[in-house]
Amino acid sequence: MRAKDAVGRYGEDVAVAHVQAAGWTVLDRNWRCAAGELDVVCLDGRELVAVEVKTRRSDRFGSPAEAVTGAKLARLRRLTAAWLDAHDVHAASVRIDVIAVTLPPRGAARVEHLVAVV
Repeated sequence: MRAKDAVGRYGEDVAVAHVQAAGWTVLDRNWRCAAGELDVVCLDGRELVAVEVKTRRSDRFGSPAEAVTGAKLARLRRLTAAWLDAHDVHAASVRIDVIAVTLPPRGAARVEHLVAVV
């Protein structure tokens, strides 16, 4: 596994632990279709949440959340609709969150959770 892939995977593990600690139910991880991939799909109560996880080793090039562009959000909306079409889940509402994970050289990962990113 490449170092970049390992960092990304670790960031997703941190994000999943974060949402589970908040009481969310994880429904899917790394769900793929022809249009792309959703990192994590959860239920926050009756609300379906597609979570985009961005992980970086430092803030030297900006926050990991800054990597989520308008085009990326549009793609996430399409992917979330495709996920709903493929699964028998009837949520009261749907939203997209971003969890930005920064891995400093020492100490615990820093988690920034952006809710309902538009």
